Amino acid sequence: MHQIADKAEIAIDFPDKFYMGEFGRHCSFEACTEPDGVMIRLSHQGGEKRAVQIHLHDLLFADILEEIGHSFAKGAPIDVQHRERLVVAVRALLGALEPAPAPIAAG
Repeated sequence: MHQIADKAEIAIDFPDKFYMGEFGRHCSFEACTEPDGVMIRLSHQGGEKRAVQIHLHDLLFADILEEIGHSFAKGAPIDVQHRERLVVAVRALLGALEPAPAPIAAG
């Protein structure tokens, strides 16, 4: 688990119940790939313990990333500190997704 550098707010609205929680710098997260998608887990271990886990299949995760990209393109520019951190993260994701170069045959 990794410490959360900023915060996340979670809201789940069912017909008969509403749940809302905040996960801040005192909380932790885990994110990993699974055979058919990605998993994100947020955990609050303080006085009021709570955890959230979400699994997104690859195509839904891709749609979400694309929609976030469109939203950034349409919205007001974000500050340099946050933008630079996002660029680093997106480049790391892109680098991990690009196929490895084919080995050069000895000739």
